[in-house]
Amino acid sequence: MALFDDIQAVVVEQLNVDANQVKLEAEFVKDLGADSLDVVELVMALEEKFGIEIPDEQAEKIVTVGDVVNFIEANKK
Repeated sequence: MALFDDIQAVVVEQLNVDANQVKLEAEFVKDLGADSLDVVELVMALEEKFGIEIPDEQAEKIVTVGDVVNFIEANKK
């Protein structure tokens, strides 16, 4: 799953967590220790990496790594 691997790399870099912690069901705040600023920076990094725009109202609904995978799959050009 190349998309997951790319997302995992961004999450590891942005949140400074071990790659083994980054699973589809992992929640950014609860499981990976992100705060609200971390989440904003993560969204910006994902937008840059994948060349997409994640509107604020959508970003608020992205809680898990799996949510990111689903959003990018649905919105990539």
